[in-house]
Formats: sequence, structure tokens, C-alpha cells
Amino acid sequence: MAKFSASFCFIILVISGCACIDSAMGGEIGIYELKKGNLSMKLTNYGARIISLVLPDKNGKLGDVALGFDTIEEFMNASSPFGATVGRVANRISNAQFTLNGTVYKLPANSGNNTIHGGPIGFSKVVWKVKKYSPDGPVPHIVFAYHSFDGEQGFPGDLLVKTSYTLLGDNQLCITMEAKALNKATPVCLVNHAFWNLGGHNSGDILSEKIQIFASRYLPVDSTLIPTGEIVTVKETPYDFLKPNTIGSRINELPKGYDTNYALDGSGNKKLRKAAIVHDEKSGRAMEILTNQPGVQLFTSNTLNVKGKGGFMYKPHGALSLETQGFPDSVNRPNFPSQIVNPGKPYKHYMLFKFSTF
Repeated sequence: MAKFSASFCFIILVISGCACIDSAMGGEIGIYELKKGNLSMKLTNYGARIISLVLPDKNGKLGDVALGFDTIEEFMNASSPFGATVGRVANRISNAQFTLNGTVYKLPANSGNNTIHGGPIGFSKVVWKVKKYSPDGPVPHIVFAYHSFDGEQGFPGDLLVKTSYTLLGDNQLCITMEAKALNKATPVCLVNHAFWNLGGHNSGDILSEKIQIFASRYLPVDSTLIPTGEIVTVKETPYDFLKPNTIGSRINELPKGYDTNYALDGSGNKKLRKAAIVHDEKSGRAMEILTNQPGVQLFTSNTLNVKGKGGFMYKPHGALSLETQGFPDSVNRPNFPSQIVNPGKPYKHYMLFKFSTF
């Protein structure tokens, strides 16, 4: 396999056509498909999101491993950001405010007294532009773009954002996210919020899937899931996945399940590093995630209860999310890695997903 270069994910080709539907939100919403070998996926510019990802199991049977819905309207009405690009700042900001360069910025609270995933109308709930699209060929890819205006959901400055999805050889998916601050410093933390079930989106819970997380420390949180500011060892805690173990092995020791940010080992060099590996014994599918971000959030869909694709009921622990990211509430925690983006110094977030069978 050719060596992977993070910049390889930024592909510049010409956009081709797609059937689209009108949106009352001021733009057209389309569904787009990428295909390479046995791997195929559907996406939409509503939230720059993954709709489905289909790949074979150990017996060659194809299955969709991404939870979601059959219609765009269902994605619009969902409370969870299935498959979406989340921002301007993903995860939680305490007390729905932060101070930057002497100015206090107040945000709309949408998680108790806190702000989560960019506010009530974050990037997952807007229509993005399709800048480039090549559905097949040597390097199938699509690039979504969005201009976030100064003051949108309370955040300072105009921000240009791009999310790119690229299929590589050997069943690999590269997701890249860029952001450029045009006129003011602003916090930026973009994530992909896919809900994965390697057994298939309609296969039940993920408690028997084995996971390994390459992090020897995690961030404890308070009762509202805001980090306390500590970064502590995972040893002798239910958060220890340094060695592969089933997700359900110690989940009952937690109030509801995992919604936990891990501080990835070796995250100071900003190069791609392993974040996590997931194995599903029954299907024989595996997923490895690499990133250049300092953290990864393990979320086990603790309160999930919604009718999904084909009418299948998604229940608690019916999927897991592994959101590579900066640390939650970093804007209020000076000891956390900074997520402030200044004009002239763009934000770049790389994710590489390697799918395989065993």
C-alpha cells in the first residue's frame, strides 16, 4: 500500500451533477455516493454528513455499518447529529460562555446551562455547498464547504470551513476538516459524529464489540459532563482500554455508559497516530482510526431510542461514536490544548479510517 500523506486528502477536481431537492433553509440538499471496490458510502450536504457506509463482512456479505435514516427530513428532525460534521465547537462549553482576548462571548445553551456541538443550530443543521465531487475513479471524493458568519450561534468572526470525504485503496476512508478564520480569533473544534455498529446498523447493541483506545489518560467530568480540568490515568478504572476489551465489560460501573474524552498518547507531535481499533467478532469487521487531534471521545449512545433505517429501532448502546477532537471546554481550561484559531493560521483535522475483516 502506498504511504499515506495527510495532504493527499485535499483533492481538487471538478464537481459533477447530482439530483437535489429544494430546502427551506436557503439551499439545495443533495444525496451523493462514493464507491471504490467493495466500499461505498452515501453522503448529504445537509450537515456535511455520512448517510451510509457499506462494506463486506468476513463472508463477503455487504452491510451498512452507519446508523441513520431513510430520508433527509428524518435527519433534520433528529436530536442526535447522525454522521454529521459538528461545529463550530463540538462537545461541551461550560456555562455557555467563554472569554477570548478580553471579550466575554455568550452562547445559546442547549444542554442544561452548557452549550453542546456548536449550539442549537450548529454546523450539523445547516446546508453546505458542494465544491468538488468525483463519485468513482481512482480517488472518489467530495468536498463540502460552509461560511459561518461573525456572531453565528454567538461565536466571533467569519469562518470558512471545508469537510472532505475521500475513499482510498484497501477499504480506507479519509475525512479532512479545514477552517480559516477571516477576521477574528475564534475557537474551532470540528468532529465527525458517525454512529458506528460494525455488525450492521440493524444488528442490535455494540456491547460485545472489542475496542482498544491508545490513551493512558482520560478527562473526568462533573454531573453535567463538563471536564473537571484534571487529566488522570485510566489504570484501575472502567475507562482502561489500553488492551482490547469488550465495550460492555465494565459499562455497568458507569451511570449510563461511556461519554468520555481520552487524551491520546503521543499527541504532542501533531502527526497521524492511532486513536482506536474496534473489532466485531460476529461479522469479522474491524475499524482502525488514526488522527492528528489530541483527543478522542468514546460515546456509546447511552440514551438512543429512535426509529432508523428500514424502521429498525435504535436502542441504547446500539452504536458507538469515536470523535477525534480537541478537549471539551478547552476555551475555559487554559491547561488543555488550545483550540483557538487565528487569521492566517488555519485549523486542520485529519481522520483516517481503515476497515478490514479478520
